[in-house]
Amino acid sequence: MKIAFTTSDRVHINAHFGGSKEIDVYEISDEGYEFLETLSFDGDLQQDGNESKLAPKIEALADCTIVYVVAIGGSAAARLIKKGVTPIKARSEEEEIADILHKLVQTLKGNPPPWLRKALQQKTRTFEEELEEEATV
Repeated sequence: MKIAFTTSDRVHINAHFGGSKEIDVYEISDEGYEFLETLSFDGDLQQDGNESKLAPKIEALADCTIVYVVAIGGSAAARLIKKGVTPIKARSEEEEIADILHKLVQTLKGNPPPWLRKALQQKTRTFEEELEEEATV
């Protein structure tokens, strides 16, 4: 599954979703994780009042299961959830991406908590529904 992190330094989860210029994406499984790409966004990324900045980010994250943020507005969170992406707030701007990735790998090896199982099921169901829709077109 793909996990994304809003970051300004590629080490910490330290960027507001709407204002983030970069989002790092990783592939993760119970065997480990791998960096995939950094998504970059330009333009007016002020935190308030510019809803149009959200659409490119939400589309770019559509194949992710989770996005970790330091903060996120209600509108952005709702739009992500509608796409099957679960936004999660970091505990602080000091929380490190690598720590979260290690914890997630360990969690996937064991018995994931209900919120993670639900996020995984939503993403699987969304993908299957898209395949069905494409097959009927």
